[in-house]
Amino acid sequence: MDPILKFDRVSKHYPNGVHALKEVSFEVREGEFLSIIGPSGSGKSTVLRSINRLIPISGGSVYLDGEPVSEKKGKELRCLRRKVGMIFQNYNLVYSLSVLQNVLHGCLGYMSGLKGILGCYSEEDKLRAIGLLEELGMKQFCYNRAADLSGGQKQRVGIARAIMQQPKLLLCDEPIASLDPSSAKTIMDLLKEMTHKRNIACIVNLHQLDVALKYSTRIIGLSKGEVVFDGPPECLTDEMIERIYGTSRENLMLGGGNEKKDIVDCA
Repeated sequence: MDPILKFDRVSKHYPNGVHALKEVSFEVREGEFLSIIGPSGSGKSTVLRSINRLIPISGGSVYLDGEPVSEKKGKELRCLRRKVGMIFQNYNLVYSLSVLQNVLHGCLGYMSGLKGILGCYSEEDKLRAIGLLEELGMKQFCYNRAADLSGGQKQRVGIARAIMQQPKLLLCDEPIASLDPSSAKTIMDLLKEMTHKRNIACIVNLHQLDVALKYSTRIIGLSKGEVVFDGPPECLTDEMIERIYGTSRENLMLGGGNEKKDIVDCA
């Protein structure tokens, strides 16, 4: 099976001299649930933003569904971006619009500019959006303003909008960073369930080590722009965790040593 995403020795230098990525290479296949972990400044967000060329890379190549992203422009780039859904830490919803309208924005990449501006969605699209909201336990909020939702509810709308796009790859940039523990668990459960059911590859940037260990089929650990670990959660040893973060597993958990057993059990 060919990879849906391939990074081939990708580097990124910012004008301020920061070397965010240093010859990063990895592949992602359909159905994988991949977490990228590492301390702040390790390059996690730069990896995600390089995938659909939200930022240009400085060296190497990124291939999305076998196509070189850096060589695409205009309509070709827009078509390629249809294959990538995104979920953001701060939701990126239009708060003045209804929940249903926000979900329907996932169709915009398939519509002409005028139809998109006028919001001329088909009945089929509307029914599909309502079905996704029902699947996420949000159908009763279809006509509520997005501004009136809780953080966890807003992120469910963000998931529905991304799935509405019918992507082959879903990118999640710190999707639970703004949520309480109960809402964070709900969102991670839904992400895992929705992507697994549709065989969508999912890449999640996470600060929470225990969450990465529990939900991922595979983990990539970044340190100072380099991949220092790439493998299944059960192979992420204490020594490797210290190499990634520069500190022990216990120091990364709020509960100290009491959390260690829970993490191992989740893995």
